[in-house]
Amino acid sequence: MSDVTAAPTHCPYCALQCGMSLRPTGAPELPVEVVERSDFPVNRGALCGKGRTAPAVLSSRVRLTEPLVRCPDTGRLEPATWEEALSAVADGLRRTRADHGPDAVGVFGGGGLTNEKAYLLGKFARLVLGTSQIDYNGRFCMSSAAAAHHRAFGLDRGLPFPLADIPKSGCVILVGSNLAETMPPALRYLTELKENGGRLIVVDPRRTRTAEQADLHLAPRPGTDLALALGLLHLVVAEGRVDEEFVAARTDGWEAARAGAMAHWPEHVERITGVPVPQLRAAVELFCDAPSGMVLTARGPEQQSKGTDTVGAWINLCLATGKAGRPHSGYGCLTGQGNGQGGREHGQKADQLPGYRKLDDPAARAHVAGVWGVAPESLPGPGRSAYELLDALGGEVKSLLLMGSNPVVSAPRAAHIEERLRSLDFLAVADVVLSETAALADVVLPVTQWAEETGTTTNLEGRVLLRRQALTPPAGVRSDLQVMNGLAALLGWEKGFPADPEEVFEELRRASAGGPADYSGISYRRIREEDGVFWPCPAGPEETAPEHPGTPRLFLDRFATADGRARFVPVVHRAAAEETDAEYPVVLTTGRVVSQYQSGAQTRRVDELNAAAPGSFVELHPRLAERLGVAEGERVAVVSRRGRSVAPARITAAIRPDTVFMPFHWPGEGRANTLTNPALDPVSRMPEFKVCAVRLERADAAAVPDAPAA
Repeated sequence: MSDVTAAPTHCPYCALQCGMSLRPTGAPELPVEVVERSDFPVNRGALCGKGRTAPAVLSSRVRLTEPLVRCPDTGRLEPATWEEALSAVADGLRRTRADHGPDAVGVFGGGGLTNEKAYLLGKFARLVLGTSQIDYNGRFCMSSAAAAHHRAFGLDRGLPFPLADIPKSGCVILVGSNLAETMPPALRYLTELKENGGRLIVVDPRRTRTAEQADLHLAPRPGTDLALALGLLHLVVAEGRVDEEFVAARTDGWEAARAGAMAHWPEHVERITGVPVPQLRAAVELFCDAPSGMVLTARGPEQQSKGTDTVGAWINLCLATGKAGRPHSGYGCLTGQGNGQGGREHGQKADQLPGYRKLDDPAARAHVAGVWGVAPESLPGPGRSAYELLDALGGEVKSLLLMGSNPVVSAPRAAHIEERLRSLDFLAVADVVLSETAALADVVLPVTQWAEETGTTTNLEGRVLLRRQALTPPAGVRSDLQVMNGLAALLGWEKGFPADPEEVFEELRRASAGGPADYSGISYRRIREEDGVFWPCPAGPEETAPEHPGTPRLFLDRFATADGRARFVPVVHRAAAEETDAEYPVVLTTGRVVSQYQSGAQTRRVDELNAAAPGSFVELHPRLAERLGVAEGERVAVVSRRGRSVAPARITAAIRPDTVFMPFHWPGEGRANTLTNPALDPVSRMPEFKVCAVRLERADAAAVPDAPAA
């Protein structure tokens, strides 16, 4: 289906950034409708329910249409003018700086912000506020994979190849991803893989809809993915399946990595993971016998206190078998948030400057400072990571400007983070809806949505895309760029913070030039003409030089290290930060469902999606349910050392008997992140969302079941 009056754009949700078009309807409550865009190569017209119903959030019935300022007399958020709201924000931030210094002001961004917004937010924090205290919710998404990718290959891009390469691979190991629910249009790539004769191995403690498609499903105990990867590498060595020629020609560090793997013999790994030795051997046979192969990870192995090492172990498996740096082979991360890739490249992360430059690199500081017209020494150094920043609220960090995030629902140990937000001297939130976090703010700024603005995003392949404005926003709404423009002016910066997205992107191109994520050769024109451009894409030395084609496939000739060789990183298995015991004998893991997205701030306002997924639940095995004495649909309390959540039981044999699962989209008594553990990975600073020890109780009782056998 196509229509010449429809504006081409991209879905506002996950990192696929599916192509769609928006056609005006003339109806005030639903001003546009989604039209299939079959020419876009990533989704080829396919959309999930979230994308198809995305225009529902544009309705004035569910979104913010005027600023809100908390009244000191009533304590309630009351409508205000933009001038009043921006002045209140500027005064709150200025007062904190004056009383406590610049690092008492924090900035928290989001992986859904466009590249232009992420870039300008980092610049705003470091120049206008002078603070080092900026990070974003993407730290909770793919930071462990990014760290491991960089350690091994010298560069982090979610997928070093296009999605279209997946069906051409001989064998894909999918670790901790339920694509059928988190990215439904991408499931076709796995279907095509199998149609082409390729094999699929899925690693997941639950037999999900994705695992049902697998030739082999491995169901390890949550938190043991590292041991599993090491056990597979042990077998690769023991069975003489190492690609010695590739290892010698294109890698370094093999001997140390090999020694680490040899300490994880199959029977030992079976005891740790619960995966039988015959299944371990079958996985190695499928992967090694294939002429090409990929390992794709998602949040399962990454959201752990050892997530970086876990991903590193899977990368070691690719390197040892010669399945990296070759066509239809390699390691890739299935980035989650809509601009999770671009959001971590251009400066809203605590330790980074635009172009994926490191903030503590003198050359990087000099380059970006030159673009910004300031002295390099004026730029603050690296600040706290996301959870550490949130944990510091009300203490060393007194005020917070938050854009595009809802940590009251999405942060680990969420009840504690909610208390920290409430303890702030001042909180300003820019959002499209009154989220649970926005409801705590002193000032709420209503901002434009995807269909009401133009800007770029970078999908999980590293393809830079252009969302195009399809309709005029309500009169009382401004873009995030306009918000930063207005605040900067009130705080003494009349120039340097343009509200026009293309003007911001042109500056971003200059700031990224020569960096690992080089966008300098990308323009709005090229994106329109080419359906996106893959970075790195440097500009030519002269305007007359041929345009760089972009880089759909990385590492085919050399890796991005100084000598071009990939690095094995030696790792060994270690326990989760919180193991089960007699008091908390069951493992909780968390994740998503197909009809909701992230904290649910937007999708929970769509009637069709709520009808499909109305609330939280506790998924548990029949043996555990019988031990607890609970039937399908009965309310179950899940208790950790951090709190208690209550939700209906969903009983299924598709989960391990020693494990329960909760989706994390809902606030209130069913909030899964009330329970989760904020223990951090030492490298990525990723919290351990995927593993914590809990006990189960009937909601009307206090019986504690013994730990079930796996």
